[in-house]
Amino acid sequence: MKPKKSWCEKLADDKDLPKIGEAAGKYSQPWGVGRFVIPAPREVDALMKQVPKGRVVTINELRAALAKQHGTDFACPLTTGIFSWIAAHAAAEAEVEGAKRITPFWRTLKSGGEINPKYPGGVAGVARRLRAEGHQIIAKGKRTLVANYQAVLFTAWR
Repeated sequence: MKPKKSWCEKLADDKDLPKIGEAAGKYSQPWGVGRFVIPAPREVDALMKQVPKGRVVTINELRAALAKQHGTDFACPLTTGIFSWIAAHAAAEAEVEGAKRITPFWRTLKSGGEINPKYPGGVAGVARRLRAEGHQIIAKGKRTLVANYQAVLFTAWR
């Protein structure tokens, strides 16, 4: 039986990405019309690493940066989200192995400033890291958000 890939190996596997395509038919409805990019996992990780302490970024900001970088209209929301999740788990894996500088995955939020519950440590672990950087965390029903995240949104890629 083939051994399971580590998160770091998954992050390093680009699978012939990035790819640029044209949104047409059923895909143009939910995501937009025009040219799009499916980014490589390492591209998403590299953008996540640029977010400084005390700032946050949303998946949509990452998508906008990837689209600008590749000269397209938008970046695929599905793969950008999946690759941020892989980058988060690879960072946690590296941290367990003793790495001191890891991708600050806790600074990457879902749209609307929501904490991603699928990141390592879950909502509680991510919220603890964000509070340590000075962010206020609020609960809204089943969702956990960073209060006033727009004021500390990292937008250097615009």
